[in-house]
Amino acid sequence: MSQISISHRSPYKLSRGHKMVRRTFLKKTIKLFFFVVSSISISVFFLFSYPWKIRKKELTFFYVTDEDMLPVKGVRQVSIEYSRYSRPMRTKAYIVNTGSELFALSPVCSHLGCLVNWNWPRKRFLCPCHGGQYDITGNVIKGPPPAPLSRLPMKIDKEKVYIGLRV
Repeated sequence: MSQISISHRSPYKLSRGHKMVRRTFLKKTIKLFFFVVSSISISVFFLFSYPWKIRKKELTFFYVTDEDMLPVKGVRQVSIEYSRYSRPMRTKAYIVNTGSELFALSPVCSHLGCLVNWNWPRKRFLCPCHGGQYDITGNVIKGPPPAPLSRLPMKIDKEKVYIGLRV
């Protein structure tokens, strides 16, 4: 009878003439995998941990309406047009007059950044994304939003109303 010899080493040779053992190959592959994953993780960490707020954007006031067009009591939506990086941009804001206070609110929901809309019959701001609800002053009534709507700087100069944005 002939005897069969079983080799535990791979018959594949490296360029230097050394045989590569399967265990060595797996160890090197696993080390390479963890090196690549950790490199990507570190890169992503530094990319997202960059304090974007360090880039201080200047507060710029934009004309939105005349003073005589402000709501006597209630909410009025206004459009704000500006340019960013030579591209025309448009956003909206809400001017609120509660009778005792006049202020501007950002339409951006504090939950996930969707744009809220004023609902006249229900007298509240409604977020179409996840059902968040805010009262006329921007405070959370119901839903997932963690904070009230942001107030925007507003000024009246020579019977013209301006709202400030950081762009």
